[in-house]
Amino acid sequence: MQALGRQIVVEYYNCNPEKLNDTALIKRAMREAANACGATVVQEAFHLFNPHGVSGVVVIAESHLAIHTWPEYGYAAVDLFTCGEEINPEVAFEYLRDALEAGNFSAMELKRGMLEVARGQKLPFKPEPVAT
Repeated sequence: MQALGRQIVVEYYNCNPEKLNDTALIKRAMREAANACGATVVQEAFHLFNPHGVSGVVVIAESHLAIHTWPEYGYAAVDLFTCGEEINPEVAFEYLRDALEAGNFSAMELKRGMLEVARGQKLPFKPEPVAT
């Protein structure tokens, strides 16, 4: 069995509340986390809530990085989903832990898309481009 991807579901606690409410900082940290783990950024969408909190996603060619913050609790919920073997979501996890100044965290890793392949064969996580 081989996995199409890895997903790390993270809860960061005791983060810097000012950072958790700064949309520009969150957007930059998420983009830099994607770059740090070797992902290819495709698109970004972020939203600042009233009175506080930021939600956002960085779509990467290899899947996505998503965040939801609660500055009033010093808490951020993060989902780091990467496909393929070259991209390591742990690098993005560590980058965001430091960027948000998390005091502690809880993390769980899942293997996604567990599929059976022939012995010695690699599971392609993206289809080959179709010639037009």
